[in-house]
Amino acid sequence: MNGILNYFLPIYFIFFFGLAFVWRSYLVWKTTGVNPYKLSNTESAHDYIGVLFRIVLAGCVVVVILYTSLSEGYKFLVPIVWLNHPILIWIGIALLVISLVWILIAQKDMGRSWRIGVDAYIKTDLIQGGLFSVSRNPIFLGMRLMLIGFFLVLPNAITFAIWVLGDVLMQIQVRLEEAHLREFQGDLYNAYASRVRRWL
Repeated sequence: MNGILNYFLPIYFIFFFGLAFVWRSYLVWKTTGVNPYKLSNTESAHDYIGVLFRIVLAGCVVVVILYTSLSEGYKFLVPIVWLNHPILIWIGIALLVISLVWILIAQKDMGRSWRIGVDAYIKTDLIQGGLFSVSRNPIFLGMRLMLIGFFLVLPNAITFAIWVLGDVLMQIQVRLEEAHLREFQGDLYNAYASRVRRWL
C-alpha cells in the first residue's frame, strides 16, 4: 500500500492544485479579464481565514513530502496506527478522487462567477443549477470530503489537525460568503437559500 500512496498522493495533489486552482483561475481570467483570486493581506476576518486556509493546504503538501520522501520525518507527525487499515485507506483514496471530480464539476457549473474569496466589487451571477441545485456550497463540500479522505489515507496527528482546522475555516468562510450574497443578491439569494441546504 505504501508503494501505491508514494505515487498516488503527489500525482493527486498536482492535479488538485493544477486543475482546481491554477487552471480554473486561468479560465476565469481568460474569459472575463478578472483575476478570480480575491484574498489579500488585510486585517479583515475574510483575509485572515484565507491566510489560515493557505496554511492548511500547505500542510497537506508538507505531509505528502514527508511521507513520500522522508519516512523518518513522517514518524514525527505521530501516526495513528490503529486507523492505518487497508479498507480505510481505500475509502480515503475514493473520497479524494470523488471530491476532486465533484469540485471540478462544481467549478464548471459556476463558470465565470467562480472566485477564490469574496468579490466585493463585481456582482457575479447567482448560480443555482447543476450541483448548486443540491448544495449551496458544493466546492467547499468537496474540499471537506478531500480533507477527510486525506486523513483516512494518512491518519496522523497533523492530518487530523488539518482536517479539523480546515473544516472550521470553511464553516466560517461559507457564512461570510452567504452574508455577502444576501447583501448583493437580496431576495434572490434568500429564495435560493430557502430551497437548497448549505451542504446537502
